[in-house]
Amino acid sequence: MKKKVLFIIPPERFNEEELIKPKNILVNKGIDVVISSTVTGEITGDYEGTVISSAIFSNLNPSDFDIISVIGGSGTIDYLWENPSLINYLKEAYNKNIIISGICAGAVAIAETNLLTNRTATCYPIDIMINKLIKHNVNYLEKNVVVHSDIVTSNGPDGAEDFGLALLNLYL
Repeated sequence: MKKKVLFIIPPERFNEEELIKPKNILVNKGIDVVISSTVTGEITGDYEGTVISSAIFSNLNPSDFDIISVIGGSGTIDYLWENPSLINYLKEAYNKNIIISGICAGAVAIAETNLLTNRTATCYPIDIMINKLIKHNVNYLEKNVVVHSDIVTSNGPDGAEDFGLALLNLYL
């Protein structure tokens, strides 16, 4: 494995906990994490925290990563849900045996690829997100993290640490 993870965040209003907690868990174990978006530069989160997007995700080769993760936040709903570029990118990565993951609203973005059809997943426990999973024939499970060998989903800030640990465990 390359020991490299790609986190995809919206161009504004990502959830800081959902990004920082898993990122720190991975980086502290020597795994390289790249933060990307639909834009490059400084991005402000839901709670005014900032990070730097070093690349536009669609310009990156998915094969350069072991895991690709879509991070939630209110901006994920506005910019990454129903985003054809993201849907195609995630499908391409999955077809290259890259592990796909999503937390909170990011789990819904995974469901939109139809890669979770007839499988179990979790997301933030509100109707708009649960109904999106159900619309894509995903079995919703109220749990911090749902792990398959090829796809990982998490419920949001409450599960952010468990999400990071689940991603790390894929390397062990």
